[in-house]
Amino acid sequence: MEELGQTPHGEVDFVQRYRPASVLDAGCGTGRVAIEFARRGGEAVGTDLDASMLAEASTKAPELDWVQSDLAALDLGRTFDAVVMAGNIILFVQPGTEAAVVSGAARHVRNGGHLIAGFSLGRGVSADEWDAWCRDAGLTPLERFATWDADPWTSDSDYLVAVATR
Repeated sequence: MEELGQTPHGEVDFVQRYRPASVLDAGCGTGRVAIEFARRGGEAVGTDLDASMLAEASTKAPELDWVQSDLAALDLGRTFDAVVMAGNIILFVQPGTEAAVVSGAARHVRNGGHLIAGFSLGRGVSADEWDAWCRDAGLTPLERFATWDADPWTSDSDYLVAVATR
């Protein structure tokens, strides 16, 4: 993407609209979002259930904190300006645990902070279900977009970038 003049970091570009100083990359995989956010000067922590992905993230950025945990059970004992769930995270959790996963992520959103998630629609999770899980976790749904480029969301959109706040 970079060779074509495109940014491979659209999620980080989007998240920075909310001016967070600290980010939890929830479901970080190999750490792409957390690493880029930290490269831009922010504090980043990554968490994932997959130990092999965390090992790769740690190899790429050993100076960052990488935590192995199921998001539903995650308790880091702190909050962040933004918790980011990029890359269809909610679609890959154990079916039936979606509300608990959102609650686990929401536990880490500071007052005035944001939970920001992007995922494909039409694969078992709707925009309205997402908003309901956020409300149940004590967050207020704030905005919906169709892309990480902040294209307007409509009921025909096949992707959702959802922003909720505490």
